[in-house]
Amino acid sequence: MRLAIVHDFLVQFGGAERCVAALHELYPEAPVYTALYDESRLPETFRLMDIRTSFLQRLPLPARWFKAYFMLYPLAFERFDLAEYDVILSSSSSYAKGIRTRPGQLHICYCYTPPRFLWRYENYMEKEAGLAGWFKRVLPFLLEPVRQWDLATGRRVDHFIAISREVAGRIREIYGRKSDIIYPPVETEFFRPAPVDRDYYLIVSRLNHYKRIDLAVAAFNRLGLPLKIIGDGPARRPLERQARANIEFLGRRPDAEVGRALAECRALIFPGEEDFGIVPLEAGAAGRPVIAYRAGGAKETVVDGVTGLFFDEPTPAALLAAVERFKFAVFDKNKIRQHARLFDKSVFLKKIGDFVKEKYGEKSARA
Repeated sequence: MRLAIVHDFLVQFGGAERCVAALHELYPEAPVYTALYDESRLPETFRLMDIRTSFLQRLPLPARWFKAYFMLYPLAFERFDLAEYDVILSSSSSYAKGIRTRPGQLHICYCYTPPRFLWRYENYMEKEAGLAGWFKRVLPFLLEPVRQWDLATGRRVDHFIAISREVAGRIREIYGRKSDIIYPPVETEFFRPAPVDRDYYLIVSRLNHYKRIDLAVAAFNRLGLPLKIIGDGPARRPLERQARANIEFLGRRPDAEVGRALAECRALIFPGEEDFGIVPLEAGAAGRPVIAYRAGGAKETVVDGVTGLFFDEPTPAALLAAVERFKFAVFDKNKIRQHARLFDKSVFLKKIGDFVKEKYGEKSARA
């Protein structure tokens, strides 16, 4: 079975790129086709992969301006020649699923979400605070051809795999397609419970506006409890100006330090809505509970009263009330960790491998 992996772009390292690394671990001989690649922003393991880029790689400052080239991505992916492969495994939240296939090829899309900038425009624009107002008004008209292309590419995929029930619902609503659900991989064995619990709460996140870290800052300003924030991003300076002395911004930290901070915190604070959200499960693998906004993927990864607590409104007052309730709650580290291990990378690899093998067998039998 000759297989190729296709991913939107490799210009940052987050949950989607961790999935690409896991897929390549499962299929180490598979080349990775992508529109853009910046090796300086990816871990060393990516340099061992056969990564093949599009013509966009030759444009000015591709890693910095990758969003500005949004009109060109459809052409970039349609120009890839993947005729030699039996299976195309696309990893996509935007363009990669638009790859063209020949008759007889099997195309499986591991979908993080239908493109937010096309189908949840207002929600997406919340994190693009730096764009001029006039451009935000014009942009929907520029995106309309891309939206129509995206709808058409939804019909090219043979099988969708969604990362959560939340995303499966969007795939059904936008593309009219059903999907199987396989949760993203979590390196649960990297995280271990600590012998001591320290008196601070923790956030581990990119500091983008849509992550709603501002809710946590406002709530902890009023609570006066210690809050450590690991991560960096465009919202950091406004958040630092808002925060009082009990809130500490640590920036990006090495993985080992993040693991230790998760293991020793009183609880992880997860105030935003995510399509899935890996950090709550990393905290769980370290035996620590989560205080999460009841929305998106958190509804599938947090068990209320067992692995954490929910708050139901995206307001500082609701989060503050949840922290007050948490003070009187009791959690079992072992139960929290056992739950997190249900999402371990080994589970992901087996489910993806079995799914590809099954669908390829069915396709071959019909040929």
